[in-house]
Amino acid sequence: MEFDAVLFDIGGVLEVVEGMDFSTKHEKLLGLAPGTIAVHTVDLWPAGALGLRTEDEIRREMSIRINLSVAVVNEIFEDMWAQYLGTAEIELTDYLAGLRPRLRTGLLSNSFVGAREREETAHGFSDLVDDIVYSHEVGIAKPDPEIYKLACRRLDVDPLRALFVDDAQIAVDGAAAVGMTTVLHHDTCSTIAHLDTLLT
Repeated sequence: MEFDAVLFDIGGVLEVVEGMDFSTKHEKLLGLAPGTIAVHTVDLWPAGALGLRTEDEIRREMSIRINLSVAVVNEIFEDMWAQYLGTAEIELTDYLAGLRPRLRTGLLSNSFVGAREREETAHGFSDLVDDIVYSHEVGIAKPDPEIYKLACRRLDVDPLRALFVDDAQIAVDGAAAVGMTTVLHHDTCSTIAHLDTLLT
């Protein structure tokens, strides 16, 4: 089968992320019971992922709900963003960049308000691909079929002629449901080998 486009997830694929736990450290430092931050902010992270709250609003709400100073909230967010951005997976990033101009390329990410600006500064993703779809900017998240259809429309490609790479089974299942061919990412070598086979 021939393909016109390849789309990649970001976190866990193009960014090596060790896991997101920015609460435990600060709960210990502040003498808070384990889980306090998560319990009081459980609705704020999904809202940020869909762009329903700004980052400033989420910071202010966290400060009020847990009675934290602005300085402490800022430290928590610094830790969160450092973990969120991880480190660039250079070999896979270079591979994706090398697919152009033969194929249209894009990124499709379940994100958080502020991600585009920070990822651009850290990794320069916009130079690598033709388009980036962030959940917080479009108000839809994987595995909702509409976000895959939107990403394909923005690349002017039929989902049946698009490849999608993600490290989450639920996300690749969502892409497959709209007709995309999928690759479940486990490690860089196997992902590149799989893509080479599909694109040969």
